[in-house]
Amino acid sequence: MDGREALALAAGGARRALMVKLGVPTAALFMAFLVLLGAFAGIGGGGGAAAAGCGKPGQPADDGASGNGSSGSETGGAGKELRARQVANAKIIDQVAKDGKLPGRATLIALMTALAESQLDNIDYGDRDSLGLFQQRPSSGWGTRDQILDPKYAAHMFFFGGDSGDPPGLDDVPWENLSLNDAAQKVQRSGFADAYGPKETQARSIAKEAGIDLERSGENHPGKSGKSGDTGSDGKPAQDGDKKPAAPQGCGNSGTGTPAKPGEPFHDGAAGWPAKVVNRRSTEDAIKWARAEADSHRSDWYQKCLAFTSIAYGWNSSGTNYAIDHYTDVMPKDMRHDGDRNPPPGALMFWDTGHRAGHVAIYVGDGKIASNDIVTPGEISIVPATEIETKWGAKYLGWSAPYYPNAG
Repeated sequence: MDGREALALAAGGARRALMVKLGVPTAALFMAFLVLLGAFAGIGGGGGAAAAGCGKPGQPADDGASGNGSSGSETGGAGKELRARQVANAKIIDQVAKDGKLPGRATLIALMTALAESQLDNIDYGDRDSLGLFQQRPSSGWGTRDQILDPKYAAHMFFFGGDSGDPPGLDDVPWENLSLNDAAQKVQRSGFADAYGPKETQARSIAKEAGIDLERSGENHPGKSGKSGDTGSDGKPAQDGDKKPAAPQGCGNSGTGTPAKPGEPFHDGAAGWPAKVVNRRSTEDAIKWARAEADSHRSDWYQKCLAFTSIAYGWNSSGTNYAIDHYTDVMPKDMRHDGDRNPPPGALMFWDTGHRAGHVAIYVGDGKIASNDIVTPGEISIVPATEIETKWGAKYLGWSAPYYPNAG
């Protein structure tokens, strides 16, 4: 099912059909194909990258349909007609959960899963033979085509699985003590294991509109309502979106400036990049292009922060799935300036938003950045760089040269 999803992302489409059961060689070939397609902001799962910097990250909504960590929305970009279908399907899913005496938490997990897989829409297509709300495959034992396209049947299979336990349902795995994302992954066995958590905000919004009680208990797994399953480091309940990257060791600074407190202004640092930083567009032209894009008020950039920065520098795509991975995994250490609030104009600035993908923007000078979604969803705006911290509550990681070694 990941093949169809990759094509959708490469075309700027919504995230769908994530569940896969591919062998390693096939998956490797697929990812190579994805890069060639020039996908903007992928859904692939890099390893658990540790975020640099100190303090706690914020939580600016969820990752939305494109999953790149920018400000999300409760609709996920769904129009009126799709939203109506989502609400109707949510009611069916919840009724199946209630009939099975499952708590509201189980419904929440199912809604998050279906949103990631199909946008909670009962589609009759997918990668290979994938179908329906949960993109279940007849060839993998989920049922016949007609059965899977029955939302009630599909939901029952998600919750309770096959009679033999294969494929597994939620009731077949120890989901009570897992995060919402990981509980969904135990059932879906997706090649993109972090795809489900970012859908929590949208799932809760749909549930509210559908009149679904996500906090109800159930005779089956009675103690697990919609709030009580996950706990943070303080022992208090936590939503799946609260998961943070691994805590950094220390608060080092490899830049020329001095780290400052969150919310303090950014100032221009010394210009110039290492010799191996070669882009299709110069720094001056990239900044000029970014400003022109802001002036255009085109709404082409909803949750495409990393795509925006790479295109500003003349590339079709960054070649990296997530903004935070571009900083922590792709960027050479000698180009990462952790916590330095003195970036040169044209630098890439990175934040940990508290969600998988993080955020990146282009520093245009005078303490300002060109960023998507910070003022109007989908649009580029020129704003003080501090607004990512003050508006979204995000944690500033640092800046880097505009280096795209995997760009296409």
